[in-house]
Amino acid sequence: MSTAYPHLTAAVIVTEADRILMVHEKDNGIKVWNQPAGHIEVGESLTDGALRETLEETRYEVALTHLVGIYQTKSPISGLHYVRLCFAARPVRLVENAPLDADIEEVRWLPIDEVLAGDYPLRHPSVHQCLADHQAGQRFPLECIKPFTASMETSTR
Repeated sequence: MSTAYPHLTAAVIVTEADRILMVHEKDNGIKVWNQPAGHIEVGESLTDGALRETLEETRYEVALTHLVGIYQTKSPISGLHYVRLCFAARPVRLVENAPLDADIEEVRWLPIDEVLAGDYPLRHPSVHQCLADHQAGQRFPLECIKPFTASMETSTR
């Protein structure tokens, strides 16, 4: 049994009309497109992590509207296990003076149909799957994600 834990990632589909907000970044030296996404930090709620990552990678404050899905992948090379929570959001405002994550080379609104058609190289197949599920109308209420509760050390079980 492995002692490594899954990597927990929040990804956000930010749409406006027929466009999606995407980030251009390097993955192992190759330029790829991705949804704003990143690891949830210790002590951070899932939704707060999604909001933080979107701001850090795009300079946009957003309002989460729903959960699109939860996607699991396992690297065939490293064996690492990833759990990706994909949220949908609408843009609220651009924070022009916000610092941009150093790994982001470009932020751009792209036509959703062109991204789904494969016109842009994506970081991972889960990026495409999440967007396809979003476009198919898959949605789960944000209320299905419960806030932090008392620590297990103080629970009475």
